[in-house]
Amino acid sequence: MYEFHGDKRRYFDMTLAVTRKHIIPFIRERWAFPEHMEVLEIGCGEAGVLKAFTELGYSCTGIELEDSRLDYARNFMAVELKAGKVQFLNKNIYDTDPERDLGRRFDLIILKDVIEHIPDQARFMPQLHRFLKPGGVVFFAFPPWQMPYGGHQQVLPGKLASKTPWYHLLPGPFYRGLLKLFGVNASGIGTMMEIKSTGISTERFLRISRNTGFSVAHERHYLFNPIYEHKFGIKPRRQWTLVSAIPVLRNFVTMGVYYLMKEQTTQ
Repeated sequence: MYEFHGDKRRYFDMTLAVTRKHIIPFIRERWAFPEHMEVLEIGCGEAGVLKAFTELGYSCTGIELEDSRLDYARNFMAVELKAGKVQFLNKNIYDTDPERDLGRRFDLIILKDVIEHIPDQARFMPQLHRFLKPGGVVFFAFPPWQMPYGGHQQVLPGKLASKTPWYHLLPGPFYRGLLKLFGVNASGIGTMMEIKSTGISTERFLRISRNTGFSVAHERHYLFNPIYEHKFGIKPRRQWTLVSAIPVLRNFVTMGVYYLMKEQTTQ
């Protein structure tokens, strides 16, 4: 396991830097920020993404299931909380009413490294319409499941468990057995198997989006994910256009994708 996975402040700062340098410019390439934009991040974690938007003067809301992560967010964003620039909610998205619980709907919804952890994405995606203002957009960033570390095995302790690529693609019993052989404990194995059950490919993401009323406004595929610059010192590099155009194959060699989605009714 890499040191930064346990250092919440460092991870907050890395996420903030990536949002400033890559996510915000990506969104702005195809969508103009409204003057008084309302931003919602689902699965906000420690809120490094939202910090970048509060710096620009926008009103932000974060929803997070793990209250322990919100404790860090409240600490790191204490000034913004006091000033009313951000609010946090520890609640399941399915049980959240945007008007009653949050007092608003949103121009921009963000899911950064979240969709690949959500069970039954086909059930989840339609929920986003409830939170989105007319003309609003949704930003997604996620690692395609088939990429070398799409199983998130890099968070595991031990060199073999954390640095062996693609073994998360093995059938369930073989994957579980190899994790055990690598010395991963029962809790870690359980987490990895849960991620295996929710991992999502680019093609599946696009199919679910289309079937639930969303279309692509903008997209970008990365050979090297922008956050790798802060994690590993590897500069971001966009995927070759030809590779990005080849379904299925692209997932195995693409470390991250960005998608900006709009409601089909706004076309």
